[in-house]
Amino acid sequence: MTPFIIPVILSGGSGTRLWPASRALEPKQFMRLGNEPSFIQKALLRAKLIKNVNQILVVTNRQQALRTHADFLEVSADPAQYTYIFEPSAHNTGPAIVAAALQITQMAGNCPAMDTLMLVLPADHLIENEKNFIEAVETAGTLAAQGKLVTFGIKPTRPETGFGYIEYKGFEVTRFVEKPDLEKAKQFLEAGNFCWNAGMFCFRIGTLLDELAIHAPQLLTTVQAAWEKAKVCINQGSTQIDLNTVEFSRTPNISIDYALMEKSAKVAVVQCDLGWSDVGSWKAIAELQQADSKGNRVVGKVVLHDTENCYVQSDNRLIAAVGLRDLIVVDTPDALLLAHQDQVQEVKQIVQQLNEAKHASAEIHLTAYRPWGSYTVLEESKHHKIKRLLVKPKGALSLQMHHHRSEHWVVVDGTACVVNGDEEFILKANQSTYIPAGQRHRLSNPGDTDLVLIEVQTGTYLGEDDIVRFEDIYGRLLDLS
Repeated sequence: MTPFIIPVILSGGSGTRLWPASRALEPKQFMRLGNEPSFIQKALLRAKLIKNVNQILVVTNRQQALRTHADFLEVSADPAQYTYIFEPSAHNTGPAIVAAALQITQMAGNCPAMDTLMLVLPADHLIENEKNFIEAVETAGTLAAQGKLVTFGIKPTRPETGFGYIEYKGFEVTRFVEKPDLEKAKQFLEAGNFCWNAGMFCFRIGTLLDELAIHAPQLLTTVQAAWEKAKVCINQGSTQIDLNTVEFSRTPNISIDYALMEKSAKVAVVQCDLGWSDVGSWKAIAELQQADSKGNRVVGKVVLHDTENCYVQSDNRLIAAVGLRDLIVVDTPDALLLAHQDQVQEVKQIVQQLNEAKHASAEIHLTAYRPWGSYTVLEESKHHKIKRLLVKPKGALSLQMHHHRSEHWVVVDGTACVVNGDEEFILKANQSTYIPAGQRHRLSNPGDTDLVLIEVQTGTYLGEDDIVRFEDIYGRLLDLS
């Protein structure tokens, strides 16, 4: 019988290669293909397919936590099932997995903690064959229960240079190979005993901790220090573990592959055909769409003429393309990407330049999602900003104040309950209120339909971090998101 399994979803990435659709505060795990669930929702639903799963652990950061929780509740409404570990900074998969393993030692239930299995799943991958996924997990669970550190290998379909490879014999791993050049990738494909490293793992907790003590003791001890000094609370029904910032800064920035898998003699691989994609570039996104007779793939409002082998995506505006070849075109309300298909991996270099210039488009879209709803920036200058706010039924912004800006709210649709200084009152369509800088205020939606209003900000500084929270139903008093 396979021991108790706790899935661990890793969701701390920023998806820089999928800019401009993916941003630091709205990364690719929250992207949706059409009307489908987001990638992180799909990861959750896959995890819940595993037998007897009633606890799921998510390693993320505080900036993404509320959006993650909202996505989870949208498809599975039991918040007590979810435990969140917040990393103070991104240090690759090694520290994330170790922190999850330490937490599982406390949440293993009736099963002895060291015999509990953890299944590590990236939040931003696509798996189309769920039946094969469940079968692969069962096989991995059996191997892990026998003391193996199990990784999942995907049968290669092309000579891919963007993935790591695993050479194998049966379940035994012969060696790991980092991203090869094209010639080696072709050789691996022809050899038939190489698979892509999918970045999914299954470990028995006792085996994992023992092997870490041998091969990566610094990783284990530094993460344990951050975990032992973590702040723990219950928020919106879920457990949250805030790893200690000072101790976590001492952890190595290293993948679990480098730290452990390439060193241990207990590694095994389960080869599987899952309809898998890491959705790691716009080329990968393009391949998910059906091509027309000229090799073009389009999403949104697109008109093409004399154009071949292109991917064109429009979130809103009409895109007309004439005479294009082998290009990626992605249009969002505030940014347009044009890239040759052979250079899509270099999109992350654009994001690096935007970060160095402190450009807002590296971090956030014009539309930003919050637990109470969303806001869209309609117009902005140095001293004024105009937003469209949508507040969900029963949603409420925090009781807050701003030092450097005043706000004017005009209700467009729905009913608003407003706290403005010492007053509390109701506003309906075409009614408004003015909130001077330094005054406490709150906006909530007492109705059963969406509340829509226009917010006009004026002041000397209009950044989202000019906010002091006094009360918040979403537990954001220490969070600026």
